[in-house]
Amino acid sequence: MTATNLGGPIDLDKTLLSGQVFHWTRRADGSWSGLLGNEAIVVSEKNGQLVLHQGPADRVARYFALDHPLEEIYAAFPEEPMSQSALSACRGLRILRQPRWECTAAFITSSMKQVAHIRSMSLAIRERFGDAVEGSEINAYPAFEVLAKATESALRDCGLGYRAENLLKTARLLADGTIDLEAIAKQPTARLRQTLQMLPGVGVKVANCILLFAYERLDAVPIDTWIHRILLAMRKGRDGTPAVLAAYARRRLGPYAGYVQQYLFHHARMMKRAGAVTSPRATRHRK
Repeated sequence: MTATNLGGPIDLDKTLLSGQVFHWTRRADGSWSGLLGNEAIVVSEKNGQLVLHQGPADRVARYFALDHPLEEIYAAFPEEPMSQSALSACRGLRILRQPRWECTAAFITSSMKQVAHIRSMSLAIRERFGDAVEGSEINAYPAFEVLAKATESALRDCGLGYRAENLLKTARLLADGTIDLEAIAKQPTARLRQTLQMLPGVGVKVANCILLFAYERLDAVPIDTWIHRILLAMRKGRDGTPAVLAAYARRRLGPYAGYVQQYLFHHARMMKRAGAVTSPRATRHRK
């Protein structure tokens, strides 16, 4: 298949390793393979541009949010040392537009788990319940109608532990039409956050992850262990309730607060790997 330059700028490694998506695999030649729904995708990066090797160009460009105005977003980053340091280190990281059910399910399973563990659960669910996809080494993520017919025991066998109950209950709520993940997309952010919290296993933090990564609410700030510590540092150690910290984050991080937090989150993890800081484990969510 002929390679197609889809544009940029993008840092593909940072985008796919930043804890917002969990099933992509970096191949020996430096390209990445993954799925968009039930379509196999292979992409790479060349000179800061996204190169498509397999998959539908329009859908892939949308998934990687190549239309997000990164320079405008960068200009909105706070003139504050930690934010500017994260910006310098993570340029090209883009917030993906993920399929809503797949993203919702992944973050329901994220509670108190490291990124590697979330990936392991996602792949196990795909292997046991998902359909094979031509040209892909992994299966598609199963529809909620499929998981609604599963048993809690079978989901626990995928490594979910207590999260199995929440994922199963959520799949059944969606299957019986109690909540429609597509229809609620028209709701204002505050109301949409409340609606998502009706789903078992979705608290404020997970709701904000879903808002940011599946509903493109770029001002949503998931406050997990990493971001909690960073916000405390910004506030000179002054703690606060989750609501206080969330309000501070929206005010301090600006109109693209979701982008800022993702850069802060990924930068902190990279610094830890480099041995430059002592930080909590790489969890994407905390209770």
